[in-house]
Amino acid sequence: MTQAAFARAAAGCAALAGAASLPLFGDGYHMALAINIANYTVLATAWALFSGPTRYISLCTVAFFGIGAYTVAVLGELMAWPLVLAVAGAIGVALALVVGLSTLRLSGIYFVIFSFGLAELVRQLVTWFEVNVSRSVGRYVFLDVTQQAIYLQLVALAAVVFLVAWAIRRSRLGLALRIIGDDETVAQHCGIDAARAKLALFAVSALFMTLAGAIMAPRWTYIDPVIAFNPVMSFQVVIMALLGGPGRLFGPLLGVVPLAFLFDILSAQFPNHATLVLGLVFMAIVYALPDGVAGMLARRRRAGAAS
Repeated sequence: MTQAAFARAAAGCAALAGAASLPLFGDGYHMALAINIANYTVLATAWALFSGPTRYISLCTVAFFGIGAYTVAVLGELMAWPLVLAVAGAIGVALALVVGLSTLRLSGIYFVIFSFGLAELVRQLVTWFEVNVSRSVGRYVFLDVTQQAIYLQLVALAAVVFLVAWAIRRSRLGLALRIIGDDETVAQHCGIDAARAKLALFAVSALFMTLAGAIMAPRWTYIDPVIAFNPVMSFQVVIMALLGGPGRLFGPLLGVVPLAFLFDILSAQFPNHATLVLGLVFMAIVYALPDGVAGMLARRRRAGAAS
């Protein structure tokens, strides 16, 4: 391990230890904000895990998040908590494999449209099931899981996401996905099974999104399709990842922290204008920071070293 890599690893461990100790000092509001940041850190990093190297813009994050939440609502009182998380993760991966087999051959705007449609389709199916089969609108979640426990689980999940992302970036799969992102035709001529590589990473990304939804479910006493499958979440995740830089390991985190504060303020002070500001932020990021904050910092370091 080089000195720079060791320094980054030490900084990451220190940040993780600091984040894990927050429940000892945070009050109700700060704990709620910390949970929000930890949740979006998992979601944005998981999104960048697939969309970063492949450059496929996915808007179906909330589909997997909602599936995790609803799995807890249905099975939370019937099974032990670790088993509920395992079932939720398995359902998310199964859906990702089924969807991926039929859609990951799409690219560009076609994949974007389909991924957004997938999230809406899942929401409508859950709504139909609740109304016509369960004869209800939503479900109550009564589990003995504290806010501190939710936060610590999200921090642990974030650590696992970073570790998996780090390992994939240094693997043959990571190299194959970067080639696919640059030019999928070239990747196929190099003997890379693009469909299988994309499917594997799409399933891994969906697993973490589903687990995040499952862990967050006990935070709400009541869950319905509007809450669990809110499409705004998918757009927020994309904006956060793009701001930080989806091509860097800790890039999404650089976008999550400032935008989590911004969205919290907007939702509290200007709830009717939050969506408008969300769109303006997205446009500003695309035009001003195409590689995100992490990419901008990397360019400045290279320019400083060259001079």
